[in-house]
Amino acid sequence: MKKIFLAILAAGMMSLSLHAQTYVLDKTIPLTGDSGYDYVAIDMSANRLYVSHGTMLNIVDLTTDKQIGVIGDLKGMHGVAVVNKINRGFISDGRANAVVAFDLTTLKVIATIPLTATGPDGIIYDPYSDRVFSFNGDSNNASVVDPNTLKQVGTVALGGAPEFAVSDGKGKIYNNLEDKNSVNVIDSKTLKVINNYSLAPAGGPTGIALDDADSRIFTVCRQNKGMSVLDAASGKVITTLPIGGGVDAVCYDPGTKLIFCSCGDGTTTIIKQNSADDYSVIQTLKTPVRAKTMALDTRSHKIYLSVADFEPGTRKVIPNTFKVLVFKLQ
Repeated sequence: MKKIFLAILAAGMMSLSLHAQTYVLDKTIPLTGDSGYDYVAIDMSANRLYVSHGTMLNIVDLTTDKQIGVIGDLKGMHGVAVVNKINRGFISDGRANAVVAFDLTTLKVIATIPLTATGPDGIIYDPYSDRVFSFNGDSNNASVVDPNTLKQVGTVALGGAPEFAVSDGKGKIYNNLEDKNSVNVIDSKTLKVINNYSLAPAGGPTGIALDDADSRIFTVCRQNKGMSVLDAASGKVITTLPIGGGVDAVCYDPGTKLIFCSCGDGTTTIIKQNSADDYSVIQTLKTPVRAKTMALDTRSHKIYLSVADFEPGTRKVIPNTFKVLVFKLQ
């Protein structure tokens, strides 16, 4: 009887724990503009959300959840990297083959930095090297920009088409190669690829996130609809979990031990990290179709997904429907 009671108690506690980590829609933030969209990023220091939007960047104040500005006249923006210590942001402008620097306070463009590459897409700031890295999908390399001098200072040959990247802040950058089904390990000082981890049999990796405390990489793949967990030191694939279709981004919350995989099929898969090597899917969050890019606020634990409404059966955006959906812990 005691064993039965303990089993029931454990099941009840697990059910309560899962319920406590259920996500629900909190609010919708309307944004201006009607073109396509890509990366979403949060500036924790300024409490702002940056939303990629075709030829513009929408900026949202997360205190009020209101749009407070727009940076326009871009050719085809993708991502944003922020360097708070010098009050500058950096935009990867894909069709211009450039990185655009702007002032975080005034939101004014201060420089357009031409790159010796084509198709800049993902972009991150690496604090260890104090450099901005633009990952260029068309030229299979990364351009390295000095955020202080606003000049390109190097190039990293990647050996494949790069997608998302993440820095560990200690000299290494992990970057998915979508066409090679692998993860590059980049030395951010020497600007060399020092290792490459195969994701086979998984394929088509896009988003990547890092659990630095446990030395775990989370990478999401479209071909097998899975999220793989890798040992960051050895590259060993520890486990792969099922997620939705058309995945783009993945975020990890060290406070709640939750991992979010935003998918274009109208779902966000939420995975619980039970330990460094043990994971379970705890929720398939319903979202609009094509809500596939996402940012996470690790303080409020809210997630932000950008999306628009489309004419039925087409990829044509219905005017005045672009928005960010905010989901919170219930």
